[in-house]
Amino acid sequence: MRARDLLADFPVVALDSSAIEAARLLADQDLPGLIFVDDAGSPFTILPGTQVLRLAVPAYCQDDPALARVVDEAHADRFLRGLDGLSVRQCLPKEHRELPVARPEATVLELAALMARTRSPLVAVVEGGRLLGAVTLQALLDRVL
Repeated sequence: MRARDLLADFPVVALDSSAIEAARLLADQDLPGLIFVDDAGSPFTILPGTQVLRLAVPAYCQDDPALARVVDEAHADRFLRGLDGLSVRQCLPKEHRELPVARPEATVLELAALMARTRSPLVAVVEGGRLLGAVTLQALLDRVL
């Protein structure tokens, strides 16, 4: 079984899209993560859902969980509003991670190793610089189990 056999259409998010709309897409479609594409439509970065959430959580709360406890519940429920008016490009982490991208010929074991190494539940499948779709962790496990 190859990546092309597990391939599914997957929504992508442009870097200049609204960050709050990207978070909404993740939630509304119950996606495991998001594929962010550059102006040419090629994968720029792929973030698991937890890393998309991390874009909205204030850094001081990530650095010191005790600070998150002192924020009252009314304000804590509004942390996603910090993304209002920001583009995805403005919110992305500065450090670049290994991009979970595979060729259509990649084997299931190659996909699994890539997912494990990059800690991504999602692999973009690219051929000739063109995004063909994605393989999700769920699809991979469904087929091999």
